[in-house]
Amino acid sequence: MARKRSAAEAAPAEDLELPDDYQPDNDDWTGSQPVKKAKHFWPSAKRLVGLLAPHKWQFALVVLLVVGSVVLTVIAPKILGQAMDVIFNGILGKQLPEGITREQAVEAARAAGNDQFAEVLAGADIVPGEGIDFGLLGRLILIVLGMYLVASVLMWLQGFVLNRLVMNVVYRLRADIEAKINRLPLSYFDGRQRGDVLSRVTNDVDNIQQALQQALSQLVQSLLMVIGIAAMMFIVSWQLALIALIALPLSGIIAGVVGVRAQKLFVAQWKHTGDLNGHIEESFTGHELVRIFNRDADMLDEFDRRNEGLFGAAYRAQALSGTIMPAMQFVQYLSYVLIAVVGALRVTGGQMTLGDVTAFIQYSREFSQPIAEMAGMANMLQSGVASAERTFELLDADEQDADTASERLPERTSGHVQFEGVAFSYEPSQPLIEGLSLEARPGHTVAIVGPTGAGKTTLVNLVMRFYELNRGRILLDGVDITHLSRAELRSQVGMVLQDAWLFEGTIRENIRYGRLDATDDEVVAAAEATMVDRFVRQLPEGYDTVISENGSSLSAGERQLLTIARAFIANPSLLILDEATSSVDTRTEVLVQQAMRALRADRTSFVIAHRLSTIRDADTILMMERGSIVEQGSHEELLARRGAYYALYQAQFAGEDAEESAGLDAGVGSIASAGHEEPGR
Repeated sequence: MARKRSAAEAAPAEDLELPDDYQPDNDDWTGSQPVKKAKHFWPSAKRLVGLLAPHKWQFALVVLLVVGSVVLTVIAPKILGQAMDVIFNGILGKQLPEGITREQAVEAARAAGNDQFAEVLAGADIVPGEGIDFGLLGRLILIVLGMYLVASVLMWLQGFVLNRLVMNVVYRLRADIEAKINRLPLSYFDGRQRGDVLSRVTNDVDNIQQALQQALSQLVQSLLMVIGIAAMMFIVSWQLALIALIALPLSGIIAGVVGVRAQKLFVAQWKHTGDLNGHIEESFTGHELVRIFNRDADMLDEFDRRNEGLFGAAYRAQALSGTIMPAMQFVQYLSYVLIAVVGALRVTGGQMTLGDVTAFIQYSREFSQPIAEMAGMANMLQSGVASAERTFELLDADEQDADTASERLPERTSGHVQFEGVAFSYEPSQPLIEGLSLEARPGHTVAIVGPTGAGKTTLVNLVMRFYELNRGRILLDGVDITHLSRAELRSQVGMVLQDAWLFEGTIRENIRYGRLDATDDEVVAAAEATMVDRFVRQLPEGYDTVISENGSSLSAGERQLLTIARAFIANPSLLILDEATSSVDTRTEVLVQQAMRALRADRTSFVIAHRLSTIRDADTILMMERGSIVEQGSHEELLARRGAYYALYQAQFAGEDAEESAGLDAGVGSIASAGHEEPGR
């Protein structure tokens, strides 16, 4: 069954405009929180390559296979040049009379005034009167074909090994990210859009995979090809090699100047991608609310605005990086022209053979190809490193405090909870809870009421250790909860949130999620106790009914009942209900309240409620204002005091009493009108 996580909704992010002087190491914004300064290209690239360290032997094998393939590839043109010399020398020797030596043929050409032809004969390995040696030619061609075949097999092998290596790296990276997300505090998600976090986990990791899988292999091969071809060119002709190498510094300048600017644009592109994904996620999650308030056009306008921002950043990044290869190819074409002209002059001057010139021209063409490929891979590499920066930023985020599990709890606790001088604030400058102390006795129900922002949900979140205290301590059966592992603490707590989150799967699986080893009978028993069984029995597939993602095929009340059943089957010592009946109709609420009273008999319960009618039977009611408990006691006691709880109760039920009075007056008025009809009517 697929698992989903919820995170706090963030306010819509401000549109990310890309200024002309944008720098990736300046503070930028994603959602409503500033992100850390972006790393420079080389530190991020070095760290990205460092992901290969656990697979260094596989990577060494990849490099070895590439070296073998490159060596065979760069030697083959030299041998092919020798085959060209066999053909050229055979054709040239066949035109000369038999019985004379090459020196005599050269002297005869000079005597005839054909000095250029004489230089060609002097530089050629010919036997006058003999034609092409087809046996030698055939052997040379077979050798070349064999070398190219073996080189291709080696390249296929390195691709196979590299693919497995990269997949292992990405597998481990995804696992690290998943583990990191589970170690991040809720405060990390409070001010970030879920779409941006998802973009880092999915899009950015996919982009890293593509960069490692294609760009890394191509860069290693191209770099070795450049080195090998450069060495062969110097062996063939150092003069022509110097001409060919003129292209290197020019290409380096182009790649350096354009590449640095492109890197900044790619960073902005992926930030815009996360911003757009966040808006899309909000649009789909809240599409019903969008329709209710007729905000379709507004959401579309916002999408267009963010999409245009992404378009502008992506267009500029791709357009700028796309100029690298054409510019470098132009430099290579200039070098190729110079090589062809100078090479022809050296052949006619007898300083090089035709085969050497042919081989060198092939080298020059192959020399420009890996340089162009490196330039082309720069686009992908720049994008990959930009994604790596965003991924490393997530991996480097501050984690929640480490567990200090120095004590253990029994399998089931009594549920005795004590707050001693608890202080907490989300922001240091804005205290929320100060010096709070209270006690929840085993089996008691503690209701928490108060205006919005009073700290009700924060209070139970502190019990769950979703956030850490600034001061004070919370005890569970006399044990400081900071001395327990979070997993052990939360295994004692069942929690039902106001938002009913369900998973894609069957109803049975959703209920069993509270305790995976629960039997089918226990699932049914929990469903019966929480009034789930009454509507499940009416479904064609019963408990095997597959509900869609987040349970959209069920009503709000049915989804809430399922989450209550999921919490109850866990059989926790502590039960936390955060407005758990807010989505249940009045008739169902009465039934659920009865079931809750029975199920709360053996456990301590914290109930956050806005409707005071749902917590009248609570053992203790805490009235909170601005993070402090201003009143506590039973329902009757608090009403008798006529304090803050009494005022809240009167404010909540005054409207209902007024409606009832208005309805009564209207009914009396209609009756009176009917009793005073005019005569004759």
